[in-house]
Amino acid sequence: MRLHFVTVPIHGSAAAEDELNQFLATHRVMAVDRQLVADGTRSAWAICITYVDAGGSPGADASGKKRVDYRDVLPDAEFQVFVKLRDLRKQLAEREGVPPYALFTNEQLAEMIRRHVASAADLQRIDGVGPARVEKYGRAFLDVLRAAPTVAISHPATALGVPAPLAGPAAPPSATGK
Repeated sequence: MRLHFVTVPIHGSAAAEDELNQFLATHRVMAVDRQLVADGTRSAWAICITYVDAGGSPGADASGKKRVDYRDVLPDAEFQVFVKLRDLRKQLAEREGVPPYALFTNEQLAEMIRRHVASAADLQRIDGVGPARVEKYGRAFLDVLRAAPTVAISHPATALGVPAPLAGPAAPPSATGK
């Protein structure tokens, strides 16, 4: 990762804003830290941008793989939950001073939703999620998932890639005969 520093004056900032916007449009930004430097008419924003060279097309990440737009992949209701999970991830990552993907990747967040994760055991079934991450972050992410409105699917097992069970015989009558 690399750093890029920019100062954007409060007054007469058009050129600095253009420079900043050009930089942001051509780099893969991991984090942006900003601080207002109050100095009367010379006040300015001091900005530190942590980035990785994209090294490819704007739609590709550093490894050359095409980036996934989860707004297109997930149904609207599921995307709203994805946004909440992503916001939580960002908040926790900033508090710990680590990049957001160190907690969970976007694909892992999407899998939490697709699989209708409801427990720590469900979280551990997601590729790349181990007991340490579940122990450290699981409760917060499960709280968001549990608070989200459930999305109608044909059968919960289908979200895990398991075929839905076939209809079986009716349940046996109770022992009391009622």
